[in-house]
Amino acid sequence: MEGASEEKLASVSNLVTVFENSRTPGAMPRAHRPPQPPGPWEKPDVGEALESGPRTVSRRYLSSLKNKLSSGAWRTSCHPGTCPRPGTQEPEEKRIVQELLETEQAYVARLHLLDQGFFQELLKTACSSKAFPEGVVRIVFSNISSIYQFHAQFFLPELQRRLDDWAATPRIGDVIQKLAPFLKMYSEYVKNFERAAELLATWTEKSPAFQEAITRIQSSEASGRLTLQHHMLEPVQRIPRYELLLKEYVQKLPAQAADRADAQKALDMIFSAAQHSNAAIAEMERLQDLWEVYQRLGLEDDIVDPSNTLLREGPVLKISFRRNDPMERYLFLFNNMLLYCVPRVLQVGAHFQVRTRIDVAGMKVRELADAEFPNSFLVSGKQRTLELQARSQEEMVSWIQACQAAVNHVEKRNETFKAASQGPEGDPREPELKSEELGLRAPLWVRDKMVTMCMRCQEPFNALTRRRHHCRACGYVVCARCSDYRAPLKYDDNRPNRVCFSCYTLLTGNVLPEDKEDKRRGILEKGSSAGPDQSLMCSFLQLVGDKWGKSGPRGWCVIPRDDPLVLYVYAAPQDTRAHTSIPLLGYQVTAGPQGDPRVFQLQQSGQLYTFKAETEELRGRWVKAMERAASGWSPGEPHDGDLPD
Repeated sequence: MEGASEEKLASVSNLVTVFENSRTPGAMPRAHRPPQPPGPWEKPDVGEALESGPRTVSRRYLSSLKNKLSSGAWRTSCHPGTCPRPGTQEPEEKRIVQELLETEQAYVARLHLLDQGFFQELLKTACSSKAFPEGVVRIVFSNISSIYQFHAQFFLPELQRRLDDWAATPRIGDVIQKLAPFLKMYSEYVKNFERAAELLATWTEKSPAFQEAITRIQSSEASGRLTLQHHMLEPVQRIPRYELLLKEYVQKLPAQAADRADAQKALDMIFSAAQHSNAAIAEMERLQDLWEVYQRLGLEDDIVDPSNTLLREGPVLKISFRRNDPMERYLFLFNNMLLYCVPRVLQVGAHFQVRTRIDVAGMKVRELADAEFPNSFLVSGKQRTLELQARSQEEMVSWIQACQAAVNHVEKRNETFKAASQGPEGDPREPELKSEELGLRAPLWVRDKMVTMCMRCQEPFNALTRRRHHCRACGYVVCARCSDYRAPLKYDDNRPNRVCFSCYTLLTGNVLPEDKEDKRRGILEKGSSAGPDQSLMCSFLQLVGDKWGKSGPRGWCVIPRDDPLVLYVYAAPQDTRAHTSIPLLGYQVTAGPQGDPRVFQLQQSGQLYTFKAETEELRGRWVKAMERAASGWSPGEPHDGDLPD
């Protein structure tokens, strides 16, 4: 160990001599030394580097470096140079300061090589040959000149003077306290490191003159036959090395040492500088990830913004208001917008096409209780309202939480936006827009299959003469006659849009023509009350038997809270007019003749209705609800055990 340490000191001394006196080092080449394992922040042996060829620094390494800085686990390791040397009587804390000085001398030599050897030489070549731009050289080396001058003119001389005067002033904490704040200049270098590495690789391939100049300097003995990229990595590693050595120094100080308080404070300042570098690495990775996302989106001008933060991305299914099967879509959630995208079939360049951009400000998100589409949730924004389906319950909850967190952050930053409101739990529909919100935000469009008749005039739809249309203000499915109006909508930049007659009156204030006024409601014109808050029981039931026709259609069956003794049967959940109503009072509820446990019947005199539920559990709930209604029970009266016989 002692021989290896002497060789290390000789190597450091020779390296400094090369830079300061331009003399050839006489130390033994490192390739001929006995192999030693590298420390946690040391580079591999030069011989190993020569055998494997020039190495590059990847983003994976930077991520690993950031994780080490964050975890703090590496700080507990002991560098070989900090271990006590046999046969010496010097205090351990002085030996650590000696190592700090030795490594600082070697580090200044590396900075000299980077600044005077690489940076200045490449800058001269760029000025004289014009083979590559000076700006590229300055970007590659960032603020390396400032870092070199700080260490060569201030940090290293202060350490040298203090160690020379150690007998009279055995302390180092005050020196580091004075100079530690300047170490935050490393954040600029670290933040630029990956861009510098990319430019270095690009111009090495692009410019022979650039490559020749770098190869010439790398082949010198002063460079240690290491690549420029490895030398550029040393400033990234230096601050963690300071923290490691200073922590060892504090641990070795006697309990009553005069330098203990200053040394601990200096250690805290070094740790703050290390965290500053760690934050710079994180910021560099954020910008790199953000740029990759923008490339996948096609670099659209109105989207690219370096101040944005990507919060979440992933695939979802879009529930269509026309089709039965959901469609594959992809979401990108940023701190200020949600991008609704379509994957490109031919992924040449951009991987996604942005269909809709929804501002986070004013956005609402909540879970949907939809039996047909489990794990679905609603995103309602000013520009558009989307019904989406996640692949699992956990993924749905994660999307809702991420969106809500983004909304809350925007609201805290800008108090002019109101808190995002949650709709009533279990209601599968977005509550109707309030009259003062009409036209200000995109509505949720009612799905086509949820209605069989116009939601304004109650006339049934057909494929030829009465087709379905959507009101762009309220989202209702209406016929052409009821939507033959256009009104400007603020959420669509005040462009005229197709709206129904009710929204047209509210938005424009124009009086409705007499022939368009609502007709008097009939006995079957009662909303389906699809939500549990408006009904005692509601679900789809199969309508079985000749009473309903041989096709056996499904019907949306509802027992409303405000009319608890009547069963209404609709063709679809959102219809505003039922095609059948059955007064349940006096009916008998019996099992079906087919022996199917999901079938039950309503029977009274010559009337017989047969229903089939989707599950036995649902059938039991319907039987109980109908038995209550048949006996005259209504909400607010005693429950099962208290019902009269």
